[in-house]
Amino acid sequence: MEFCVFTEPQQGFSYDEQRIHAQTTEKLGFDGWFRSDHYMRMGSGSPLPGPTDAWTTLAGLAVQTSRIRLGTLVSSVTYRAPGVLAIQVAQVDAMSGGRAELGLGTGWFEAEHKAYGIPFPSKRFGMLEEQLELITGLWAATEPYSFTGSHYELVDSPALPKPLQDRVPVIVGGGGVKRTPALAARFATEFNIGFVAEDVIAEKFAGVRAACEAQDRDPATLKLSVALPTLVGESEDALSRRAAAIGNDPASPRGDDVIAGTPDEVVEKVARLRALGAQRVYFQLPDQRDLEHLELLGSLLPQLRAL
Repeated sequence: MEFCVFTEPQQGFSYDEQRIHAQTTEKLGFDGWFRSDHYMRMGSGSPLPGPTDAWTTLAGLAVQTSRIRLGTLVSSVTYRAPGVLAIQVAQVDAMSGGRAELGLGTGWFEAEHKAYGIPFPSKRFGMLEEQLELITGLWAATEPYSFTGSHYELVDSPALPKPLQDRVPVIVGGGGVKRTPALAARFATEFNIGFVAEDVIAEKFAGVRAACEAQDRDPATLKLSVALPTLVGESEDALSRRAAAIGNDPASPRGDDVIAGTPDEVVEKVARLRALGAQRVYFQLPDQRDLEHLELLGSLLPQLRAL
C-alpha cells in the first residue's frame, strides 16, 4: 500500500507552513503530499493568511522536496482552461523530476467562485469529461493537437511542454453511480473515494471495477484509493484535543467514515481498508501546524507497510 498526506491549506496556512509540512512528510517516509485546490476558507474562523494557489504551491514544493509524490485532490475544472492546466502540471512534473499527479473534479464550492469572480456553471460534468480528454490528449500527442467539443476548442496546439513522466497519474473520484466510474475507467490511473463508510467504499470499488470491465480495461490497471479525515492520539485527551482543533466533536471523534483513535485502532482501520481493496490511503490532516500529529502517524508507517 501507499500512504499519503492530504491537506486543506485554504483553512488558513501559508506557503511556508505547507513547505514545512511537506518536507516533514517526506522525512517521515510517507509516499506523497497532496493538497486541496480551493481559494476560500470553509466554515468559521479567521481567513488569514488567505488562500494559496495549488499549482503555484506545488511548483515551489517540487524544488524543495526530493522524493514524495505531489498533487491535487482535486483541482476543479472551473479554475483553469485545460490547455493552461496541462502546461502547469507538465512544468511541475519537470521541476519535481517526475513526481506530479493530477486529481481533477467538477468543483462544488460556489461561494469561492463568487468571491473571486470565477464562473460556476450549473452543469460541469461535461467540462470534466472534455478536460480529461484534452489534457491527456495534449500530453500524449506527437503532432499538433486539435479538439472540438461542447465546452472547449483547440486548434493546432503544439501540445507542449511534455511531462517528464511517460504518463502523469490522473486521479478521478466521487460517489457517482455510472458516469464517474465510467470516466475513471476511460481516463484515470487512479479512482478515489473519500469521506464515506466502509460499506460505501466497497460498493464504489465494485462499481468502478465493473466500469473497467465494461470498457474492456483490466480493473487491475486502475489504482483504488481512499481519503479519510485522520485523528490519532496516544490518549483520549490528545484525541479530543486534536478533534476540537479542527472543529470536530471532541466527545466523539471516532466513526466509520474517518481514521480515528489510538495508534492500534488506526492500524486496524487501515487493515480493513486494505481488505476492501484500497491500494493507497490519503490521511486528511487539516491542522498543518500540529507536526506532532504528523510525526505520530509517521511512526506507524512500519506497521502499516507490514499489513
